[in-house]
Amino acid sequence: MGPWRFVVWFGTVSMLADVVYEGARSITGPLLASLGASALVVGVVTGAGEAAALGLRLVSGPLADRTRRFWGLAIAGYALTVVSVPLLGVAGVLWAACVLVIAERVGKAVRSPAKDTLLSHATAATGRGRGFAVHEAMDQIGALVGPLLVAGVLAATGNDYAPALGMLAVPGIAVLLLLFWLRARMPDPEAYEREVTAAAPAAPAARDGRLPRAFWTYAAFTAATTTGFATFGVLSYHLVQRHLLATAWVPVLYAAAMAVDAVAALATGWLYDRIGPRVLVALPVLTAGVVALAFTNTVAIAVAGSLVWGAAMGIQESTLRATVADLVPSGRRATAYGLFAGVVGAASLAGGALTGGLYGYSIPVLITVVVAIQVLALVLLAVTRADRR
Repeated sequence: MGPWRFVVWFGTVSMLADVVYEGARSITGPLLASLGASALVVGVVTGAGEAAALGLRLVSGPLADRTRRFWGLAIAGYALTVVSVPLLGVAGVLWAACVLVIAERVGKAVRSPAKDTLLSHATAATGRGRGFAVHEAMDQIGALVGPLLVAGVLAATGNDYAPALGMLAVPGIAVLLLLFWLRARMPDPEAYEREVTAAAPAAPAARDGRLPRAFWTYAAFTAATTTGFATFGVLSYHLVQRHLLATAWVPVLYAAAMAVDAVAALATGWLYDRIGPRVLVALPVLTAGVVALAFTNTVAIAVAGSLVWGAAMGIQESTLRATVADLVPSGRRATAYGLFAGVVGAASLAGGALTGGLYGYSIPVLITVVVAIQVLALVLLAVTRADRR
């Protein structure tokens, strides 16, 4: 199997998985609100979910490097996600729904360092930016379809969450079947990278075995820009509680944001292979734009803010990961992805609590704080470029 075929098939896995968990995430805010959650609870739970999805990779990343069981960890993580989502529809009480929201994200933590490492081997042959961008674009096809399916079922059932989430078990089963097939076809994707580095060896690790300094400054940049990044749970809470959108339309907006995500991933991935990490300057700018637009009381502006959120997500999910693969040698890459995600996970928790808490206190203060954080992020990006050189 050629490297591009591997990227496309892995993209298909992610596409089906996104039908499952992005379909659920599109209604997390309204679902929790229907069970009695406040804006702060929604912000903390969704932020904690992202923190779990990222922070627990501190364990799963080194575990993947140590055991080299990349396929096993990827399959286990996907399995946890596709089981948690249908159960979320029948949770019935707030605490159980909160546990399942976080459990779904734990599944992502288990699989992601292993999955990203497998993908990074193939993208060594296809081009880092383009390979990760194509994977992310396919990923977002699922992120577009899942929320639309959920929206259709909600509209047909009078906003009944159980059938809307229950039907997502079908693509979940397809995810696991395809993963087992792909593992049988390509049990050792690292072979792709070995072929490339045989002609042009990758940069060596530090002599003392530590990760490069540029990796750590890059992680600090990403943590700063993530701290000011609002979760869609808080955005959708605002839209529904201020009566800007009906609940059934929230997944439709989420789907549109995912379409923007795919376009942004392809554009920045293409640029990354040509101009390098300079393209990441766009991320702090977009992050600041989200809070400035999304928390208004004008429907068109708030919707535009959600679409800007989708563009920022596209960069986060593709080009940020491609840069890590270029900064860190293969033998330490899963560990690097785990550590990177752990740093960002702490920032995600802070960001969820920050945006949820300041939203209830003062939206102008929220905007001011986020803009200041993004200025700091731009400074850290400049430092990263200097360290990399």
